[in-house]
Amino acid sequence: MELTRPIVETEARAYREQAPLAVVEEENLETLPGAFASGEYGRRDAAWVVRWYYRRFLGAYPDDRRREAEGRFWDTEFEDVRSAIDDAVNADDAVVGLESLIELDGVDVPVGSGFLQFIDPDEYVVVGPRVWATLHAAGDLERSYPDPPSISTYETYLERCQELAGCFDSDPWTLYTALFRLGDDGHPDSA
Repeated sequence: MELTRPIVETEARAYREQAPLAVVEEENLETLPGAFASGEYGRRDAAWVVRWYYRRFLGAYPDDRRREAEGRFWDTEFEDVRSAIDDAVNADDAVVGLESLIELDGVDVPVGSGFLQFIDPDEYVVVGPRVWATLHAAGDLERSYPDPPSISTYETYLERCQELAGCFDSDPWTLYTALFRLGDDGHPDSA
């Protein structure tokens, strides 16, 4: 499969029209970046990103792993959460942002990349096996999904996503939604 602008546009449109979480995602893309930047958010707002990372797969992600990560994050001191998010908001790049975020219980590089996406959706794209596999199948990433991905691996992924978004004259979120749809093969590990 080769990724093209028409494919990305068609799949992103279908995502907006059919994805069960599309409306709430759009709402949070509009509100969370400003809330995170200003510090005007609560524990539930931050926890929403962790829940979203796992629940966007609508049950395909192993429930015990999801609950464990969500619980660990919820039990983290909220001031630690605020400090990590503030550091990520003020970070000059993904490396610095992720280094701060992955210090939080329940946050690894993939979940941290979800935070980055909702901190600055014009710059970052969440990473996970499904989207990575789509890029790999299209020949846009050389290796299969590294489980778990490192920060440097995320950098490679992000650079490729940014290049593709530029080539297709799309924003990172639009590219993500298209890749997410293209990777939906119904397999539990496609999360």
